Amino acid sequence: MPLLSETNNNISFTSLTMRTLSQILQPDIDLSREEQYLLHAVQCSPFIARLVNSDAVLLPELVENLYQPWTASEMQEWLCQQDVTDDASLKRALRQLRQRAMLRLIVRDLNGLGNLGEVMQVTSALAEVTLQHALSYLTPWVEAQYGIPMGEESNERQQLIVVGMGKLGGYELNVSSDIDLIFAFAEDGETVGAKSVSNMEFFTRLAKRLIAAIDEITEDGFVFRVDMRLRPYGSEGPLACSFAMLEEYYQNQGREWERYAWIKGRVVAGPDQGLSQLLRPFVFRKYLDFGAFASMRDLKLQIQRDVNRRDMHDNIKLGRGGIREVEFIAQVFQLIRGGRDASLQIRPTLAVLDLLEEKGLLTGKIVHELKEAYVFLRNLEHRLQYLEDTQTQDLPANEESRSRIALGMGFAHWDVFLTALEQHRTLVQHHFEEVFSDPAEERTQEDVQQQEVALWKRAIEGEEAVNAMAQLGYAEPAETLRKLLSLHDSPRYKQLPEISRQRFDTLMPLAIAGAAHEPEPDTVVTRVADLLDSICRRASYLALLAEYPSALTLVMRIVGASPWLAQYLTQHPILLDELLDTRNLYAAPDFSAMHADIGRRVAAQAGDVERQMDEMRQFKHAAVFRFAATDVAGELALETLSDYLSALADMILEVTLKAIWPNLRQHHREEPQFAIIGYGKLGGKELGYASDLDIIFLYDDEAPEAGEVYAKFGQRINTWLSSMTSAGILYETDMQLRPDGASGLLVSSVQAFRTYQQEKAWVWEHQALTRARFCAGNQAIGAAFERIREEVLCQSRDKQALKAEVAAMRQKMQQAHPNHGELFDLKHDSGGIVDVEFIVQYLVLAHAHQYPQLTRNLGNIALLDILGGLGLVDATLANRVAQVYRDYRRRQHALRLQGDSKARVPLSRVESEVSAVRALWQQVFA
Repeated sequence: MPLLSETNNNISFTSLTMRTLSQILQPDIDLSREEQYLLHAVQCSPFIARLVNSDAVLLPELVENLYQPWTASEMQEWLCQQDVTDDASLKRALRQLRQRAMLRLIVRDLNGLGNLGEVMQVTSALAEVTLQHALSYLTPWVEAQYGIPMGEESNERQQLIVVGMGKLGGYELNVSSDIDLIFAFAEDGETVGAKSVSNMEFFTRLAKRLIAAIDEITEDGFVFRVDMRLRPYGSEGPLACSFAMLEEYYQNQGREWERYAWIKGRVVAGPDQGLSQLLRPFVFRKYLDFGAFASMRDLKLQIQRDVNRRDMHDNIKLGRGGIREVEFIAQVFQLIRGGRDASLQIRPTLAVLDLLEEKGLLTGKIVHELKEAYVFLRNLEHRLQYLEDTQTQDLPANEESRSRIALGMGFAHWDVFLTALEQHRTLVQHHFEEVFSDPAEERTQEDVQQQEVALWKRAIEGEEAVNAMAQLGYAEPAETLRKLLSLHDSPRYKQLPEISRQRFDTLMPLAIAGAAHEPEPDTVVTRVADLLDSICRRASYLALLAEYPSALTLVMRIVGASPWLAQYLTQHPILLDELLDTRNLYAAPDFSAMHADIGRRVAAQAGDVERQMDEMRQFKHAAVFRFAATDVAGELALETLSDYLSALADMILEVTLKAIWPNLRQHHREEPQFAIIGYGKLGGKELGYASDLDIIFLYDDEAPEAGEVYAKFGQRINTWLSSMTSAGILYETDMQLRPDGASGLLVSSVQAFRTYQQEKAWVWEHQALTRARFCAGNQAIGAAFERIREEVLCQSRDKQALKAEVAAMRQKMQQAHPNHGELFDLKHDSGGIVDVEFIVQYLVLAHAHQYPQLTRNLGNIALLDILGGLGLVDATLANRVAQVYRDYRRRQHALRLQGDSKARVPLSRVESEVSAVRALWQQVFA
């Protein structure tokens, strides 16, 4: 019989309520739609037939409520109507509720009136409601015997906390599942009463009675089988644990499989009292935990061995391509990333899979196939359990049960069903093996020859080892080998935990082999070894590279190209995660999406300033690293890179304002009337990787307390940006360009800034204004600043006096940065970058009153083109100097990537460029 569709609302229930099940089962009888639904359910489930026959009132109740799914409130209401006076009547009420819930749920599910989501939700709700209801009676009964349990520290009443693990915790409970429980209470102490006992004994007694109320088989059956083996120390451990005992156990003895189990753990009865928060650090590590791959791979192997030993290959939960494999795929990403990304700390498997697709951790195709398989397998699991209300996931061997299962799954016969099942299991197995494949097993002889392993493990030494390094292509084989072996002999390496040392021993031969294919193998392998040495105490980072050998290859390419990037990776090894998705690594940034992302991440940590600051720093480091990876790959123009870095700084400043203001105790309005103005490289959108932020703060607010409030706001912003946390710093800041410099107020009103610029500012401050712009905050204040800037720049000036002041300032700068070496300083020496900037600044200040287009903040290269076009300087020479300026910046940038703190080159390499800049200087300042 095919599954039937939902009926209309105008059905008469008379015929069904008048007939018994035995009558409905007679052949050649006209049936109402409800009778057809019941007949189909009975054909799929002998359990349903027994249930209906066991109690005459069940059938009319089913008919009356068939088209409404059970809700938790309906269950609670039904239980409250029952007469409960002792354990026996309590058990009876709970079991009779289960009978009603299962009957309606199964008939609805088998006939398409409900779906998998309803089955899991209703069954989970049944477990919660029955546990809570039982506890509400049992607690006062046990207290009447032993007194009220009190905390020895708080002197407050203690309550039993029931934690649902596994599918109960995930709202995914089976209709005939065990419920995995853990019992806890907040504090040790004693009960206050005539017969005083310890809190441990009290809650143990209460827990035993609760288990009996749910698990014990009576004439009405059972509610749920209770499994307590997931508690600390398993079956040998105490039945109920205090928070202190739980914390001590999980900190010191908690195993990886317990972390996996606790992903779904949640309080289902009693108060949470901070238990979830207490255990979250055990489950979700603060760092990216790629060791979870190996741990869950081992757990799966243990399960597989058990499957083989017990011949459970037809088990659709634990066998090949089964439910557990889908769950493992979802949960390994939660274990790896859940500590850093709280959005992954959710429980239902289907919701996790959707999130993994959204975050790009699994493709849409994989997620679609896994979800389809999961729904199919869970529906099948329920139909297997509908047969006899037994906890089973094994495919039946007898023909009658097979026919019932095929019918319940909507297939004409068993063989067609089996084909569909095999397709799903094959896909699940394939995706599981893709996610959990062991890189160590996949490496071929091409990846690592025995020679590289022998070199690292000292299986060959002396001249033979040096010759082997030379054959691989190393230019300085003896020295490079000496450096590698000194690492092998170091105390840090020898003191590593066994699993970390094994991973290190896996990675170093790969590095030796891979670096040999790079242009400078000696440099590359040394830098990779230094990186591994610096991160080896964080097992997760070694695990990441061990799990993803392609990431190690990319590391070699990046650190080989830039020692600065090698150092950046060493300082921020969390960036290794960025190497796993090269599409994202090299993709053009979507600043709108990035802004939304960091906004969400910071908002999610509201109330924890330190975590917010770390989120900002990790976000910034990751963005800079992606830009740099694209840069060293030769796919990013210098101007584009500077635009990216400047846009990133603007974004971070904007998010910083929004994060700090609501938490400023004195803030007097919803939105601050406040703006950040960028000068120098930030203002000119010429930021480099290590550039400071030259910034000032402006406000426009008539409130009497505004000056004091915004001064504190500015201090907090500066601290937020420049403080060193465990994740590093955001930016070094320079506030000396504010009015009156270091001795001036940290923040200025718009009017005070205007007055200062028009009446008190030095010429060099007007020079700085040529490269200033609004970066973040209130748009109206930004517009006011731009008007002030234009007014100041367009003032008519005495050109000779201006020329003398600018030249004098240039001389002071040169004296402040003397160069006593033989190399040419690209920035500070005569004919260098600062000369070009001063030329442009002078010409803007001298001529903007006549040519307002010069006030536009376009950058020095574009302004030189405009100045040449206006005839204010020789156009050909201006164009040449613009090219020189671009070349200087490119050289400066390349030297920074090579780790040089000063941008100096032999003068012979830039003689013609220096001559061009000096010629333009002479033309302008002669």
